[in-house]
Order: sequence, then structure tokens, then C-alpha cells
Amino acid sequence: MMDAPSERTRVKRLNKRAKYDAETVHGILDAMPICHVGYMFNGAPYVTPTLQWREGSRVYWHGSSASRMLEACEDAQVCLTVTILDGFVMARAAFNHSCNYRSVMAFGTARKLTDPAQKEQSLKAFTEGLWPGRWDMLRKMTAQELKATTVLSMELDEASAKIRSGPPGDDEADYGLPIWAGVIPVRQELLAPADDPRLLAGLAPPRHVTDFRIG
Repeated sequence: MMDAPSERTRVKRLNKRAKYDAETVHGILDAMPICHVGYMFNGAPYVTPTLQWREGSRVYWHGSSASRMLEACEDAQVCLTVTILDGFVMARAAFNHSCNYRSVMAFGTARKLTDPAQKEQSLKAFTEGLWPGRWDMLRKMTAQELKATTVLSMELDEASAKIRSGPPGDDEADYGLPIWAGVIPVRQELLAPADDPRLLAGLAPPRHVTDFRIG
């Protein structure tokens, strides 16, 4: 993580919400596995949602080896973003409405993991990071499955976080208006696990399923 922001990561609007330290950036990435990756393909811009995970100071994502996104990103400049919505901020004027959120924007060159053992270890880290203990109970990944999966990674040395929290910020003159203002909190809710219809009889969800949490 860079001590100072680059020109690409420097937050220009409402820069008081910006943070550039590794602890903040890593914390947001670890709290939200869904990301969006922006890249160029055949001269046109694309943004693809996928799952990401972090190992140390690198961020990883994966997909099918036939994926257009992964083909276009390899050894190319990409922009990876993560956003967590925490609330809708309702002000006394339309202009001052906002959202409470935590977000990360990271730039860099995506590199493909070419060593099969390293790739499998990274996929294990991804699985274990979400559901500790699951990898070792699964059927072993085949060589063909590993070949059909591409893993890309990017160093987190050019990244910034932007965070908003708290009540609305209205114009001072508007605080006397008889208009409700405040925050509608937003959170992700995990429901009870649903059994696969073809689940063998007598199998109960393991703790990494029943105790699963994100956000």
C-alpha cells in the first residue's frame, strides 16, 4: 500500500472521506467478496462483477479460462472496485441526500497465476476465507477443473478507500424546516440455509454454513 495516493487514486471530491491506509482498504475488501472489474476489450470498456479475495497485499479473482474478462485482464491495466451500502441518507433538500457507504478503488496490472500448485492454493485460501474447514471436506479438485479455472491477482499498491457515515449534512437554514430527515440503515441479511433437493438423508449443514457471516 502506498503511503501517499497516486493521481489515479487521489479522491478529489469530498476528499475528507478518503483513506489510503492498508488497514482500511483491506478491511473493506475482506468484508465484501463481490467486486466489479473494469477493463478494455477490443477497444470497448467493460465492467464485470465477480468474486474477489485478498491474500496479504494482493487481491485475487477467478473465473472460467474461456472468460473474455480474464483474457482481457491478463497483463493489462484494470480497475477493481468494491462497495458496501450502509444506508440511505435522507436530507431536508434533494441536493443533500446521500448514502452511507464504504468503498475501495484499486488500480494495477493483473497477473495470471500459472503454477498449478499456487493456483490451487489460492483457490483454497478463497474458499477457506469464506467457509473455514470446507476445502478439506470437498471432493478433490481434478486436473481438468484446475485447468479450466483462471486466477488473476493484482498488487494493492495503488488503492484508495472512500467512506461516508452519519446523519445528513443540511444547509444551516434548512434545519428549521418541518421535514423529516435521517438515515434509513441498510444491511445484508443471511437467511437459513436451504438444503439441496438431492442432499443425502441425515446430512445437516456444517458450522461454516450455519455461522456464515459477511459485511
